[in-house]
Amino acid sequence: MAEIFASSSAVIPAPPGTVYRLIADYDHGHPSILPPEYFPSLTVEAGGFGAGTRINFEMRAFGRVSRVRANITEPEPGRRLVETAPELGLETEFLVEPVGSGERSRTTIATRYRRPGVRGWLERLVVPRFLRRVYDAELRLLAKRAQAAAEEPS
Repeated sequence: MAEIFASSSAVIPAPPGTVYRLIADYDHGHPSILPPEYFPSLTVEAGGFGAGTRINFEMRAFGRVSRVRANITEPEPGRRLVETAPELGLETEFLVEPVGSGERSRTTIATRYRRPGVRGWLERLVVPRFLRRVYDAELRLLAKRAQAAAEEPS
């Protein structure tokens, strides 16, 4: 059974708390960091912020649009958030860590899943490169939103 893993990281010019709040806010923040060319829609089914949230989203990949349901957990609130899609056996983790004096954040998005047989072997060849492109676009949007939020007067 092939393990498929993809990740991408970026230093975001905003404090970790600001970045994490955007990621964990599935009502407003998280949808604003999803590149529309890859994520046509996201619907909150339950909750809306952090642990206990359930989402339903569409992802466009390789000429197809797939609908995915995921449950949100926060193994380390304020630092690590995980989206689990049980039907696919897939987990996507968002890790936010302070950089330097804490005015910037290293943010990593990583996905891991297993797929059997030839399909798994093929996915291991093409999916990581595709997901890195998706995550790089998502991190760029996150950087813009987080920087703007950090500069807003409190």
